[in-house]
Amino acid sequence: LLTTLYGALIANLVALPIATKLKKKTEIERNTKSMIIEAVTQIQAKTSHKVVAEYLEVYLPDSQRPATPIGEAEQSAE
Repeated sequence: LLTTLYGALIANLVALPIATKLKKKTEIERNTKSMIIEAVTQIQAKTSHKVVAEYLEVYLPDSQRPATPIGEAEQSAE
């Protein structure tokens, strides 16, 4: 009976938090690798750097995205 208690405590206090952290890290790594593959594919296809930047903007969180799209910002500066 005591071993069951220890097993339940270890599972809930140690194993589950570690599993949650690993899931988050795995998701971040998956997104990063997906972004790298997308960028390399676009570069190999000799896509314009502006278009590549717009493709990669999708991977940024909303708070880090530029207020205006990259192509429009450069056109308005001219």
